[in-house]
Amino acid sequence: MSNGRRTRILIVDDSAVMRSLLRSVVSADADLEVCGTAADGSSGLSSVGELRPDLILLDVEMPVMDGLLTLRELRRRGHKMPVIMCSSLTQRGAKVTVEALASGASDYVAKPTGQANREAAISALAQDLTPKIHALTDRNQGLAQAVRPLQSQPLTAFSGMTRAPLFMPAASPQRMQAITSRPSVLLIGISTGGPAALDVLLPALPGNFPLPVLIVQHMPELFTKVFAARLDSRCKLQVREAAEGDAVRGGTISIARGNWHMEVLAAARGGSPPTLHLTQGSLENHCRPAADVLFRTAAAVYGSGVPAVVMTGMGSDGMLGCRIIREQGGAVLAQDQASSTVWGMPGAVVSAGLAHKVLPLGDLAAEILRLLSRTNSEARELRESVV
Repeated sequence: MSNGRRTRILIVDDSAVMRSLLRSVVSADADLEVCGTAADGSSGLSSVGELRPDLILLDVEMPVMDGLLTLRELRRRGHKMPVIMCSSLTQRGAKVTVEALASGASDYVAKPTGQANREAAISALAQDLTPKIHALTDRNQGLAQAVRPLQSQPLTAFSGMTRAPLFMPAASPQRMQAITSRPSVLLIGISTGGPAALDVLLPALPGNFPLPVLIVQHMPELFTKVFAARLDSRCKLQVREAAEGDAVRGGTISIARGNWHMEVLAAARGGSPPTLHLTQGSLENHCRPAADVLFRTAAAVYGSGVPAVVMTGMGSDGMLGCRIIREQGGAVLAQDQASSTVWGMPGAVVSAGLAHKVLPLGDLAAEILRLLSRTNSEARELRESVV
């Protein structure tokens, strides 16, 4: 907390063991404190007004009122504090967690399993949870506006922007190649806050959108298939979890499989489309999949025909890949701070002077469509712009 007081955490979980583990993790950090606990969603909701927590740790599966219903009621009552869902790595846990993330939850942690003892479970949980708490309660992030569920408005092809982009001085001049071709593929890198943000952006793309869309969303392996299926039911374009050897074709959205890097490979023979290659290579930026892997391999195949969008998320994944895309002559867009749950990934791109434009979430789809219809002179103007 920037004002000197400790961050107040409310724990809502029906398991006494899990409440104890979460309390141990929170209490181990001098900047955090447990302000209360509850064994079900109804009790948790009743205590929010009195305890005034800065953040809630919310179990997914509980009696009386489960985590998803609790979250929706919390938001209906106007409470905007960040919520981290505590989920088991099961098919049901993944489905409910993905739905919660799209409904306004800020992030999630997996409940520890398989550890040898309590200390090991606390250590594993703390490694995942503590950085997320700090990122989500940083008062400079503007989270009160960011965590509410967002509504999308469908866009027709090549419709105009609704708000002007934010222009800022570059961190340093960038020596880049000129944009020489229209976009051939759309890349997106995203993490914390991603499900809710993509639930706005992707349904806004029209059914005649001509490009393949390749997305890295930091998420466990079990979750990405569920996430892709949910988006497929909401989008005009086909959405799928990426599989080895998939052809990269227009009008389809591919979500990188959790725990696998997604690379783009050049066509094996003339006239064939590029393909996707999944690999469990080393973590990059502590991530697998990593946006940097997708960005640099796509730039190697498509050259200047790569627009990349870096959206809400912790860390700096995607920044190095954006540098390569800029060097090849591609376009880079970044989500703005006010509409990001955490302005880590897009903030790193902006701080490095790599973003052509910084835009609110609600304006990204229109700008992507504008990139598709730009003239050669507009392409040069975009190439010469620096945010």
